[in-house]
Amino acid sequence: MSIDCLHTLNLSDPNLLQSSSHHPLLLRLRQALISCSSSIESGDFQRSDKSIGELVDFLNSVSDAVVSEPDEDSPEHDAFRVVSEIDRYVASPSLDQAVIDALSFELPKAVARFACVSRRCLEIAERVIDRFIEICSPRDMISILCEALDSPSTMFKVPGYFVPLLSGLSKVFVSIQRRQFEQVKAAVPVIVNVLKAVSSELDDGDTDYEDLLTRSIDIAKSVQAVCLKLEDEGKEKLQALLGLYVLEIMAFVSIGLGYKVSSCLSLMSQLAYSLRFCNLSYLGLITGCDVDIIIARCWRTEDGDDHVGCFAHVKHGACLAVIWGFISNEVAQAADEDLAAVKAKLSSDQTKRWQAIGMLRNIFSCVNLPWELKKQAINFLLSIVDGNVSRQYDNEHMECSFDMPSIFATLQAIQMVIIYAPEAEIRRNAFHALKKVLADIPTSMRFDTLTALIKNTDSSSMMAILIDCVREEMRMENCQRISRGNQVIQAQNNSCHSTAFWNDGPLELVGLVLRPPQGGPPSLPEYGDAVLSALNLYRFVLITESTGNTNYTGVLSEKNLQKAYNEWLLPLRTLVTGIVAANQEDYDQLALETLCALNPLELVLYRCIELVEEKLKHVA
Repeated sequence: MSIDCLHTLNLSDPNLLQSSSHHPLLLRLRQALISCSSSIESGDFQRSDKSIGELVDFLNSVSDAVVSEPDEDSPEHDAFRVVSEIDRYVASPSLDQAVIDALSFELPKAVARFACVSRRCLEIAERVIDRFIEICSPRDMISILCEALDSPSTMFKVPGYFVPLLSGLSKVFVSIQRRQFEQVKAAVPVIVNVLKAVSSELDDGDTDYEDLLTRSIDIAKSVQAVCLKLEDEGKEKLQALLGLYVLEIMAFVSIGLGYKVSSCLSLMSQLAYSLRFCNLSYLGLITGCDVDIIIARCWRTEDGDDHVGCFAHVKHGACLAVIWGFISNEVAQAADEDLAAVKAKLSSDQTKRWQAIGMLRNIFSCVNLPWELKKQAINFLLSIVDGNVSRQYDNEHMECSFDMPSIFATLQAIQMVIIYAPEAEIRRNAFHALKKVLADIPTSMRFDTLTALIKNTDSSSMMAILIDCVREEMRMENCQRISRGNQVIQAQNNSCHSTAFWNDGPLELVGLVLRPPQGGPPSLPEYGDAVLSALNLYRFVLITESTGNTNYTGVLSEKNLQKAYNEWLLPLRTLVTGIVAANQEDYDQLALETLCALNPLELVLYRCIELVEEKLKHVA
């Protein structure tokens, strides 16, 4: 029986026999195993539970000792001896099935802790778990492995602990004989939550994380193999679930390893092949349409199923799948995609382009994503909005209104790239992309979009950039008006574009900056960039309206001139004069920087005051 097998096994291995006579850990382990075997075989459940608990406590004490002294050789050797002894024990062909079944509920979790110790301990831990998978119920093993994944101790919440457990799941999935979709569906959220937790606490240079991602890709291959055994709706639903899982993994690979692009290409090619298997296309992914379809396919029959909440990075993964194809032809070929054709379709189809723009916010707004991938996403965006882009204005307002919330969110995310990107090239390209996306928005909605962006940013520099965009739009519109002999500009749908920017909106925007909603003049020098841009906008409007003998904005009305003079310009002059006087007597670096920052603002301010005073004389 099992006890005899244990003794025979020990004596048949000379190396083990030599170590057993000198090492107390192995003697204690054998005693614990003998106790477990005898109590289980006798049917004494109370005693067997106690024996198994003591065995687990002993194993945990050994693995804890190694983790607490990671630089010591002796604890690692002890751990290796102990986990090797467990391997020999469970590998015995004469071990009673009842003993294996009882130990299978606790030992996978206990031996997984040894995987954190060293590479050789990991290999043996995987072998022990594989043994349980070979001779225990697949359904039981899925539950056991998921429970172990879901409840690691704080000390072992590291990639190494999860690697053998994920490896075990990839092998047990192919053994499922019935209700495959339901069982995989129950396990996938556990796996995804593990990857999410590990990626959020990842240390730089953690090599175990790549092993973990490799095992997670093995799971995708395993599910793919299960799909091949199914037909009709069962296959369709499992393929959809596999697609969601693969997109999540793509996001985790990008977040954890995306800073070293070359090392990700092999992993991404494998994942791209799985996307191809799931019938997911680059066009469907970048527009979000395929994502919506597979989510609905997985959860269309269940009410109140909250597992979909674990797929928080699916849309990130959908965008990243395309960006990796944009980075590497190898990845695009694995997905069987022609990226040039995808970009051409997006450039020619305005609705799909708007959908893609809205989806890309997931990349630009992800704080954990490496800048290299955001840089590539900006370049991809430029490739579909720059150059020969088709813009069809039939029902433009209605169609764009539907996509506008997501486009607006993308514009806000691009702003963050402009503000925080570490490289000048990324910031420059992001600004170019911002202007191109704005140009893709119907003119009738563009001013409101810019105003909303200005109102929703705290960055003075970003406000200045956006106000300058407003001024540039007004300049171009004015040039069009002049070139057409001051005739009303007609768009393709005969809607009037001449009043898109030349109305009272720009004056309200200037007032928003020069007299903030909280009252009083703006804070200087903190908001100096925004104030300078607002003054330049006001000066431009005032001069342009005066020169053209027009008053589209109402800037030349006596009421608005008095308001600008008394509520905006004079209070601002008082503030600037006071700050300059206070800093002129100081010679420290801060005072000099303040004076330099206010100098151009002061010049434009006084020019605006002169212009308004001149106009007020004529009005009077």
